[in-house]
Amino acid sequence: MRPLIADHLRNAGIQPSAQRVAVAEYVLATEDHPTADQVWAKVRKSFPMISRATVYNTLNLFVKKRLLRQFVLNDGKTVFDARVSRHHHFIDEETGRIYDLPWEALAVSKLESLNGFEVREYQVVVRGRAKNYSRRG
Repeated sequence: MRPLIADHLRNAGIQPSAQRVAVAEYVLATEDHPTADQVWAKVRKSFPMISRATVYNTLNLFVKKRLLRQFVLNDGKTVFDARVSRHHHFIDEETGRIYDLPWEALAVSKLESLNGFEVREYQVVVRGRAKNYSRRG
């Protein structure tokens, strides 16, 4: 068990089992936006006995403890994002790749003052084709 990952989980109030650490080592370090099945496939390479249910439960726990964010961004698929700070997303319609966009890159005005709505949170999803965009933006 890697001490830094285990400490990170403990600090979030999560008991670090071997399975949770295996999931965390991948999903908390990737810049991709994987689905639960993609996480399961990736983690199984180094931890072959892990079940799909364990991965799903672990991802849900990480979301609950705010280590991950969960979004429905692309074709109704739920993806997980380790970047929990405020940001937007760009989806490349040719490749399906999801890029993080800096919060400041988009100006959304007066959203908080929509008449008749109490806005708790918002995020903009931009779709198009990526052209020479840096990974972290």
